[in-house]
Amino acid sequence: MKIFFSALLTFLIFNATAQEITTYKNAEGQSHLAGKFPVEYLQQDSVYQQWFNKNYVEFTVEKGDNKWKKALKNTQVDIYLGTWCGDSQKWVPSFLKLWDELGLDRKQLSFTALYDGEEKYKQGPKGEEKGKKIHRVPTFIFKNNGEEYARIVETPRNDLKTDLAQIALGYPSEPNYRAATYLLDLFEQNSMTDIYKDANTHLNEAYHLVGKSGELHTLGRVLMSSDRVEQGLLVLQFNTIINPYTPSVLNRYGNALAENGQKEMAIATFEKVIQINPEDENALAQLKKLKGN
Repeated sequence: MKIFFSALLTFLIFNATAQEITTYKNAEGQSHLAGKFPVEYLQQDSVYQQWFNKNYVEFTVEKGDNKWKKALKNTQVDIYLGTWCGDSQKWVPSFLKLWDELGLDRKQLSFTALYDGEEKYKQGPKGEEKGKKIHRVPTFIFKNNGEEYARIVETPRNDLKTDLAQIALGYPSEPNYRAATYLLDLFEQNSMTDIYKDANTHLNEAYHLVGKSGELHTLGRVLMSSDRVEQGLLVLQFNTIINPYTPSVLNRYGNALAENGQKEMAIATFEKVIQINPEDENALAQLKKLKGN
């Protein structure tokens, strides 16, 4: 799937400050945001306001003792989202509603939209996501003095207010997708040579942390799309070992191997798919292409 960039650049003025808004059209012809933008754009633009305003209005904040909110006065929250993503459409307006109800300053929040599609999957136009370990959207990164101290990944672990209160009090819940987080930390702190030397240990750790097969499926896709091919292939390989009888997992790994020129391994992977499902269209097409018949 290719991203087709539109030539449209919309200029809006909020608080007497000009802000350039970048939009693009994806392969389905849908218009989406990319890069940094003021959240008011989602509230006012006809393309986005329907889902944004609906979820903002429908989110309710329970009354209670909210003294903990004072601890957030110096917190900056960097929010990465996809305007194409259902979870972003739900949780970004809900988060803003909670933030507003608590009387916190919107100036503490920054918003960055990421691409969909294969070529720049979950990337920003200026690489805004690089080094941030973004693999799911929305991701809310909480920082003090520029240093991250908590995050919410995709959905709250409890409910949104409880998660925010725990963060303010210094006891944040561990974010969702623990296996992906483990592997991203591993890649950041170790060379691939060292990782391969202890691959079974890392596989075992990921196995005990992983949730659904989609966790490593998505992480592998993000890494492959951002030119971290060796890391992406290892993640996808781990996923085939953890989920050896899931055709979609094997197909993703086989596709990645084929794209990387690893023909024999790709053929072997697609043949495993055919053993499970002899009518799998992707595996059959790939085998025909790779074998040249």
